[in-house]
Amino acid sequence: MAAFVGAVKVNSVSSSAVFHIGDSYYIQPISSAKTYAGGGSFNTGNGINVSLGQSKTIVFDQDYID
Repeated sequence: MAAFVGAVKVNSVSSSAVFHIGDSYYIQPISSAKTYAGGGSFNTGNGINVSLGQSKTIVFDQDYID
């Protein structure tokens, strides 16, 4: 089904971003990244209380390529 899109304003698009409007069959990003972080690392908000006994982040990648 066709998409009807009104006015679109794009302020900026980063170098590895995908900008898409309307129908598409396949979209693939140009780059990817892997991020390692321990337990409770990406919490955001007000009054967060994180209690970790023992935490371990394993960063060994057996195949070296994803």
